[in-house]
Amino acid sequence: MRITGISTHVVGTPWRNLTYVQVHTDEGLTGVGETRMLGHTDALLGYLHEAQTNHILGSDPFAVEDLVKRMKYGDYGRAGEIVMSGIAVIEMACWDIKGKALGVPVWQLLGGKVTDKVKAYANGWYTTERTPEAYHKAAQEVMARGYKALKIDPFGTGHFELDHEATLYSISLIEAVRDAIGPDAELMLEMHGRFSPATAVRLAKELAPFKPAWLEEPVPPENLKALEKVAAKVDMPVATGERIHDRIEFRELFESQAVDIIQPDVGHIGGIWETRKLAATAETHYMLVAPHNVGGPVLTAASLQVGFSSPNFKILEHFNDFADAEIKKVVKGAPQVVDGYFHLSDAPGLGVELDTDAAAEFPQQQARFDLWADGWEQRKPSSQGGAE
Repeated sequence: MRITGISTHVVGTPWRNLTYVQVHTDEGLTGVGETRMLGHTDALLGYLHEAQTNHILGSDPFAVEDLVKRMKYGDYGRAGEIVMSGIAVIEMACWDIKGKALGVPVWQLLGGKVTDKVKAYANGWYTTERTPEAYHKAAQEVMARGYKALKIDPFGTGHFELDHEATLYSISLIEAVRDAIGPDAELMLEMHGRFSPATAVRLAKELAPFKPAWLEEPVPPENLKALEKVAAKVDMPVATGERIHDRIEFRELFESQAVDIIQPDVGHIGGIWETRKLAATAETHYMLVAPHNVGGPVLTAASLQVGFSSPNFKILEHFNDFADAEIKKVVKGAPQVVDGYFHLSDAPGLGVELDTDAAAEFPQQQARFDLWADGWEQRKPSSQGGAE
């Protein structure tokens, strides 16, 4: 079996473009992969156009390791977010093809299942007025859908510091959310790399009474020493990793022992097998894995293959019941959250199929997501600092 070509399909919304890539073969099997780029969708498409000629055409889709190696190192450049995301969508599609050809789900090819279900946590649910009352109602609606966990960044446009008034307001939002979801649901606290170590530590201590399940990306991701300062002074699990795009670059994070939970994005770190390798290394450092997942149903399905086969997999992020829920129709067999969990599927490959006609109903947009603009949490770019 050989790869005869690829086709790309961009599903657009005002705040995110989802790139789907189909890999076609000479035996009639087609696989699909997905990633979500922030402001780099056209760059990704340009890279894939060149990589198709340089690396992909004529390759054996079963030889996943070889294809990833050639795409990553064959251009003699250091692979960053765009290249690793391009590798990821092709890699996912190859696993999809392999599973379909063999008649088994991808998780079976990764060593088999270690669980029948993967816990989900909701994100994108607080696209509402930024008040305690509105957040309380929205959080109740998340619980009513069966979720047992959710994540929130309550800090507005905070950057490095957060003054006393803004701190008190953020606390009031978290208090409302905890009241809405009860004492047993997991509440993940997201900081989006906003703060200095001192501010992150102060906020973590002030929010500790609300029992956050983790403190996510408390400081910007470039400086591990700053992260170590936070980890040494807070009494809750620390999570990070969505903005690391190469498995090898996690080495210093492992050595530092500064985090308890790593959050690779399967769509940015080279795909399913790269993430499974990373999970195995995390296991040797007694760390859990909770992938970043702001994609649609294909990226969710790909992340779940790792989840069902990794003993240290904690939970999976899910946006698509709340933000842009209508895009779920572009994929047949989209994973569903039932009673707070994704349940094991025996469908071959990734278990999903891209509906290109449905995808065409959501053309690419000039998607914009600015975490530093007022109202960013509503994911309405036209209100974010004049962005169109």
